[in-house]
Amino acid sequence: MKFTKMEGAGNDYVYVDARHIDMDWSSLSREISDRHFGVGGDGLILIMDSSVADLRMVMFNADGSEGAMCGNGIRCLAKYAIDRNIVKNKASGITIETMSGIRTVIPGFENGKITRATVAMGIPELKVGNIPVEPAIGLGTNLGEATVRYPITVDGINLELSFVSMGNPHAIVFLDQPVEEFPLHSIGPKIEHHKIFPDRVNFEIVNIIGPNKLAARVWERGSGETMACGTGACAIAVTANILDICTGPVDITLPGGSLTIDWDGTGEVFMEGPAREVFSGDWN
Repeated sequence: MKFTKMEGAGNDYVYVDARHIDMDWSSLSREISDRHFGVGGDGLILIMDSSVADLRMVMFNADGSEGAMCGNGIRCLAKYAIDRNIVKNKASGITIETMSGIRTVIPGFENGKITRATVAMGIPELKVGNIPVEPAIGLGTNLGEATVRYPITVDGINLELSFVSMGNPHAIVFLDQPVEEFPLHSIGPKIEHHKIFPDRVNFEIVNIIGPNKLAARVWERGSGETMACGTGACAIAVTANILDICTGPVDITLPGGSLTIDWDGTGEVFMEGPAREVFSGDWN
């Protein structure tokens, strides 16, 4: 089986053209994502045929669980498909079906090669019941449909979470403590599996580093800490807008690189970032 490893801001996945292959993808994702005994990655992304879009993206996390959407992954999928002539590039971009809906990806070229892409990531969901979150009644602050600054204590650390779905659930906290000093590897899994999140959650910790400039780390459900998370960066930017921390395009620096997120406060979120092929090979 042919595979290609790709990364967007350090968020790395193994890609397989699965249009004519049928197998236990969940098991394969666990094996192939292993960084010691496999190819290594944050998960497995499959290219499938679609009856409603140019292509369909199916993704599995490193633990074998199926994911709904990945912003960094979908940029790389668009590059993979256009580079291999699976689809033709169009000025309006290509459409990709996901579990979270159809997303449009517009590639960016440098010296004739796709190096970046912009993704229309959809309209953020702010109603806690649809994220889903089941918070205790009366806690947190309601700003419009959004629930922000929800107090929670984990291992003696007091946090104020804000909730957003970008097709997958996110809990975001702004910290005064530098994100690199936060014990994400111990707190992250406890937030991911907290009882208020019936489908688990992605957890983002954020610092304000300048006007419309943020720094963040991400704990992804099913994968652990990753170098970047596209939907997570979108959720961070949406929260920053709701809390009046940032307005207009926001540059978010993650361990693997930077993403630029733009949201007008009502419509779709737009994300722009890199897409790079690392290597290809055969999986026996």
